[in-house]
This record gives sequence, structure tokens and C-alpha cells, in this order.
Amino acid sequence: MEYRQLGGTGVFVSSIALGAMTFGGADSPIWGTVGGLGAQEADAIVGAALDAGVNLVDTADVYGDGESESILGKVLGSRRDDVVLATKASARTGPGPNDAGATRYHLLRSIEASLSRLGTDRIDLFQIHGFDPLTPLEETLGALDDAVRQGKVRYIGASNFAARQLVKALGVSAREGLARFVSHQCYYSLVGRDVEHEILPASREENVAFLSYAPLASGLLSGKFDRSGATEEGARRNTTDWPPTDREKAYDAVDVLRVVAGRHGTTVARAALAWNIAQPGVTSAIVGARRVPQLLDSLGAVEVALTAQDLAELDAATAPPTAYPAWIQQQVAPSRLPQA
Repeated sequence: MEYRQLGGTGVFVSSIALGAMTFGGADSPIWGTVGGLGAQEADAIVGAALDAGVNLVDTADVYGDGESESILGKVLGSRRDDVVLATKASARTGPGPNDAGATRYHLLRSIEASLSRLGTDRIDLFQIHGFDPLTPLEETLGALDDAVRQGKVRYIGASNFAARQLVKALGVSAREGLARFVSHQCYYSLVGRDVEHEILPASREENVAFLSYAPLASGLLSGKFDRSGATEEGARRNTTDWPPTDREKAYDAVDVLRVVAGRHGTTVARAALAWNIAQPGVTSAIVGARRVPQLLDSLGAVEVALTAQDLAELDAATAPPTAYPAWIQQQVAPSRLPQA
């Protein structure tokens, strides 16, 4: 396993992380479809991940309607100190008007609830699950800073922020002397490269770790899908379009991935994950699994060293069009080079 620095901290995390979204929620129409795994199945997956060197495990208070955290805490047990344990809050967890958001009221309650479910005395990385347009960043960051000072949270991070929102939050932290976001978790895959316009460059420039979620586009890049349809094993992606994906573009990407994977004697999923963790600025790619063999296949991506040719072919098949103002800045940039 390869380990990379978590932003500006001195902490190192595995380049592939385990996502616990598949744990719990078997009776839920939403989470049961995602995974619905019980404690025994989760224990096998966590054990295999830790044995392979994974040391970053990510969950959220809403996953499995709270059961993901509960199951994860139980199966970690004495192995708790072997991992950087990450969770998230701000998504709706109840019917009340204050059961969502990045308010001091909601976040401090969420931290206590997550600590209880996880069976731990601290959360290593506590992330805001999404930007709250109603709550001032000063309030959100002040509450998180209190939790850090109390020792209940070690580091804080963001998820699903726009680049301007992330940078503004960092500015507020600097101005007010508050704990700053050390990580940003966003959707990033070969067929979901929007973050390359602003978010990923901002994270790199501000020394914020970038954590990719859904790096296989929720299975669409697993090799189970092509224009002929899906195998039974991969049929779940046929019942939903999350993350939203241009299917034809995805099939084009899979065609190239099959070629690249063939060169390396590996699987399509490994090739797609190898591309993800090879991108400049990516700290770790978060993968979920329903079965141990599926997880082990994903973890094998760290052993796949893509060549310049591989990367160029995948880029040609999936690169998004250059967005304004990047294209005009690229035109102007040569004028700043020393003249002969």
C-alpha cells in the first residue's frame, strides 16, 4: 500500500480508502439497495482492508440510517487505533427543522451521536457533508474549532463544496484563527471530471488533501457494464443514474480501459482506480464493497503503474472541454514567458 500526506498535516493515509456506505440499512429501500451489509459481512471487509494496509476508513451519519457508524465501530473494536476514522455530518438525519445543516446546533449534536455510534472518544477526520447556504461559515467553523479544542475531533474536512466555498472557508479560518479544512471529499472518476476545472486545482494550491469518492462511478467503470448491458452482478447501476453519467461517454471509457487493462494483465476496475490515484492532487480514492473479492480487486490498483501512453489514451477518451476562463488564460500565458 502507498501512503500519502493528508493535506498540510503530518498524517499519512492510504492511497485507497475503505468507504462504509454499504454497511447497514438492510431494511431501508435506499440503503438496502446500496449494500445493507450486516456486522459479519462488514467485519470480513474491514479485516481484508486493514490486512492490505488500508488505514483510512470513511463513513457518514446518514449511511444506513446511522447503522453504518454503529456496525463500523463494533467491527473495528481493538483495531480502532489502526485507522484514521472519518465520518461526515450536515445531511438530514430526522424530520425536524434543525435535523440538518452545518449549524452549531446540528453539528455539535451530530458529533456526540457519531461518537456514541462509533464507540470511540474521538473522530479523526470530521467532514461537512455538503455546503450549507444558510449558515455563516463563521458559525460552522467556530463549532468545529470547539470540537477540535475539546479533543472530540482531530481534523476537519469538507465534502461537495464548490472551489470558491472551500477557499472562502479557508480564508475565514485564517482570519479568525480557527481550525482549517485539511481535506475535501468530492466525486471524481474518469467519466466525472468536473472537479478538474476549479475544485482540484484549488485543493492543490491550498494544500488540502483531495479524497475521491465513487471513483468507479458507482460501478459503471467496474468492467461489468458495456453497450450490451450489465451482468447480474452489476445490475444495480442499471436501476439508478447516480452519479449522473453520460452513458455513451462511459462506454467509450470502458472500451479504452479494456485495452489498458489488457496491457497490464489486470482488470478494468483496477485500471480505472489506477488512473484516479495517478492524478495530480489526489490523496486517496474511497472504494466501497459488498464482498471481499470485490474489495481485493480494487485494492490491487496500487500495483498498476499506468504508462504515459495509457494516461494519454484515457485522457483523450474522457477529458472534459476546457472551461472559461481557463481557455483564455491558456492563450494569454505564453505572453508571460521570457522572450528570446
